[in-house]
Amino acid sequence: MFTFLLGGMAGPAAAVTVSGLYSARVPVAGASPGQLAEGYSDGLSQVLVRVSGTRDVLSIEGVEALLSDAESLLLSYQVARDDSGQSVLDMSFGAVGVNRALASINAPVWGANRPLTLAWIAAEERGSRTLVTDDAQEAAMGTRETSGTWQAAFDAAARKRGLPVALPPASFTTDRELLSDIWGQFVGRVKAASGDLEHDVLALVRVSRVGDQWRAGWVFDGMAMNAGEESVTAPTRDALAEAMINRWAELYASRYAVDAAEVGESPQVDIVVRGVSSLEDYARVNQVLGGLTPVVSVGAHRVRDDQLTLRVAFSGELDQLKEYIALDPRFVSLGTENPSVPAEVPSSSSQPPLDSQPPLDVPETEIAPESAGSQPSVGDLDSPSMFTYEPVPVDEEDARQAFESLYQVLYYRWQPQSVIGSDGGG
Repeated sequence: MFTFLLGGMAGPAAAVTVSGLYSARVPVAGASPGQLAEGYSDGLSQVLVRVSGTRDVLSIEGVEALLSDAESLLLSYQVARDDSGQSVLDMSFGAVGVNRALASINAPVWGANRPLTLAWIAAEERGSRTLVTDDAQEAAMGTRETSGTWQAAFDAAARKRGLPVALPPASFTTDRELLSDIWGQFVGRVKAASGDLEHDVLALVRVSRVGDQWRAGWVFDGMAMNAGEESVTAPTRDALAEAMINRWAELYASRYAVDAAEVGESPQVDIVVRGVSSLEDYARVNQVLGGLTPVVSVGAHRVRDDQLTLRVAFSGELDQLKEYIALDPRFVSLGTENPSVPAEVPSSSSQPPLDSQPPLDVPETEIAPESAGSQPSVGDLDSPSMFTYEPVPVDEEDARQAFESLYQVLYYRWQPQSVIGSDGGG
């Protein structure tokens, strides 16, 4: 996850779409209806915390009813085995359905476009301080052992909460002056070192052992976050990383999550179309999108040069809308594919259409419809990350609007010449 965020990027502006917010993986004892129902509930619990941005959602009145009926929000599932042989249940819930469920209990909803935090973490252990850096680059430089344990802990915590967090590259490992500034929480030199690294917010973190507890203290820089130091303590590395990331997620969610009243019956998504260079293009793009079955309404939201931003209200799930748009070759997607989500297999013939994310490269696992009385078979499955953080190509104004949107921003290029021998109709 950290490697992806640091690879191939330049410039400090970032709006990051988190893919996998509505997916979950939980261990299960087996594949009986009762065991699966328990797994659905556990998975939905994870998703509700991730999407609301707060653990308090699980104590809101009405949440138990949602969890007991988790299967009604399910799009797809798969029972498989992880590397240790444990049976696990991978599942994907509908984004629109989950958002409406949260709104029904007056819980906040935090969208898929989230700020990217570049974390400069100085960890002190037995009198020695180490900069926690990117895992893959550490492995190449032979320094993996020095900070790998902390990197793994923060990685797991960030994935659990769906929070985009990046680490600096291992090339900074030998900069002792920079390490001292991070420990002293002096922002100036760290800010200069971050100039070519993608981020919205900088976090300067110092981790130390205090008695039988680990302590993490941090300051933020960017997006008008609180400049004063905050801290958490915990007995283990993993617990400390989770406590810190939980606090960060809830700080961001308190700023960017929307109230339940703002989650309307007709969900809206911003679609950015590039290559709209004439009034004819503008009219045709509106006509084509407006004619798609899931689309309720289309309205121009922003125009800049040849880039048109449309706000589209739709019915059903977002992936269904994406599938309809993909059928028209004039809309060329500028997004990246996500290979890290569960394979899609039908859980029941009565379930809504599956989302369109590509399957894992693993042996196929068939799951028979429950109405047929069959039990799902169990396949072998590697343990991939459930999330992919996709950098959204935006400027500062686009980033602000993206953070306030419930759904990922969709990017396309308009290529009317892709339709040959057509009158241009939708």
